[in-house]
Amino acid sequence: MHTSATPNVQIAVTCGSLNQNTFASGSPLATDPNTYLIFSYNALFNYCTASQITISSCSSGKMWNCLPFDLLSKIFSLLAPDSLARARSVCGHWHESGKLNPLTTTRNFPAWFVGMPARNRGQYCYIHNPGMDTWHELHLNFLPDPVRYVASVDSLILLKYSHSTILKLGLCNPFTRQFRQLPLLNVARTNPAVGVLVMGRGPFPFFQVYVAGGMSDLPSGSATYESTLEMYNSRNDTWQIVGSMPMEFAVRLTVWTPNECVYSNGVLYWMTSARAYSVMGFEIGPNIWIELRVPMADRLEFAALVERNGRLTLVGGTCGSDACVWELSEGYSWVLIDKVPIELSVKLVGDKRNWCGAKCVGSKGAICLYRDLGSGMIVWREVGENGMWEWNWVDGCCFVRGKQVHNMQIKGVLLYPDLATSCNEMCK
Repeated sequence: MHTSATPNVQIAVTCGSLNQNTFASGSPLATDPNTYLIFSYNALFNYCTASQITISSCSSGKMWNCLPFDLLSKIFSLLAPDSLARARSVCGHWHESGKLNPLTTTRNFPAWFVGMPARNRGQYCYIHNPGMDTWHELHLNFLPDPVRYVASVDSLILLKYSHSTILKLGLCNPFTRQFRQLPLLNVARTNPAVGVLVMGRGPFPFFQVYVAGGMSDLPSGSATYESTLEMYNSRNDTWQIVGSMPMEFAVRLTVWTPNECVYSNGVLYWMTSARAYSVMGFEIGPNIWIELRVPMADRLEFAALVERNGRLTLVGGTCGSDACVWELSEGYSWVLIDKVPIELSVKLVGDKRNWCGAKCVGSKGAICLYRDLGSGMIVWREVGENGMWEWNWVDGCCFVRGKQVHNMQIKGVLLYPDLATSCNEMCK
């Protein structure tokens, strides 16, 4: 039985049949085999006391019908995303109550790992629910075909059109099956670097997308490296050129930089994919480009940037040795903060600890190392409220609901599943 993070669980309510109009077909938020919702009686009592409601005046069978609309919504805000989804499937009253305060729950629980096929092998993805430790297959046949993952935007996924030589971007919510194409850039570019900055808090935080470098066409018909930087602002749904860069940086961002980008303390960072590794950064405020050295840059078999506790973090591994985690401190110096446990390293990359082909993705409170869909994951996750982090192993996705899943190369992203975040609302 799945329990929420709320203590002193006393009440269990069995869900009824699912409403097919509420969720995406096959959504793991609605079809998890666990059919119980667990609530805290103590939390319920506290809310009722604050609202001057007497629980004893209601019989146990009718207690939930006695709760006001806003109070029931507040209780639902304590649930994990999958439990909230099932609660909204019980009846129309619960469905509307769950929509009143839909986003407060998602940030209080661990992010879900989403594995997007690295190659165009059908419109679907595989999702791991850390609360239930279960894998799900989610169809993405509402998306234009083909598309590839670029970055996460809060609870949405930023995608690019694979069939287009110039960069075209779109947003999707895989759980609500929503998709929206972003406007075209001012300068048509091929293979630029892309970075995302999510700003503000609330139901629909706005965001900015930065596009740097790439190849563009000259009036003569020849191509050249593009040395301008464009920024998309979701508040006005437009692109504008916000700066320039040294031509050397434009070349390296175009040729040697994949789309992964990390924002930390006012700076967008990209990792070059060529060994020896290096990091290029753009300081947004003063509009300055910088370059950082990487520890053991010429020895690392893989290296990836993630954000951890608001700081830029580097994860990298060398052949036959440990994978290390460094954190960028003041003065742009790297500090070693931890190493991946040997027993977990062996499970992921074998006895010889060959880190070639390893990948890494991170978000608030979690860092995941993986190779492909079926190989499993090493997860370093924040636990409790004391700031401690623990290393754990997550089995790979080999079966979904009893059906065998073929192994494949994936691109991982960590998302907070959300049934309310709209692609249109985020872009206005």
